[in-house]
Amino acid sequence: MEEAGADFGYRGEQLGLPEQGPGSIARPGRRIGALAVDWGLCLLIAYGLFTDGYDARTGNWALLVFLVLSVLTVGTIGFTPGKRLFGLRVVALDTGTVQPLRGLLRSVLLCLAIPALVWDRDGRGLHDRLARTVEVRV
Repeated sequence: MEEAGADFGYRGEQLGLPEQGPGSIARPGRRIGALAVDWGLCLLIAYGLFTDGYDARTGNWALLVFLVLSVLTVGTIGFTPGKRLFGLRVVALDTGTVQPLRGLLRSVLLCLAIPALVWDRDGRGLHDRLARTVEVRV
């Protein structure tokens, strides 16, 4: 009988990913850093294009810009500007390439925030699990 807290292997082992280096599961610090860069970029775009000054609507416009940015970039090339800066890429578990519809599903769930805050033992958010994607290091 196994004891509670027994070692279940490394993050990404069940997915067939390496433990370290390129192709391994992206660590939370890098993911949060990439998200901060992307959100800052989207705030700047929303501030410049849609508002006369920063107010409550700027955040709503920034969320829309973030959704569009994420769908267009993750669904085609696999990374946003922030992910590229931090050396991350989103890949599909079965094909390796994230298709636009899968990118759309992942992005919409990410914008809802709750799915992104529910992680499995591999460090994948619910948005990644439902879209059958994983964020890896390049």
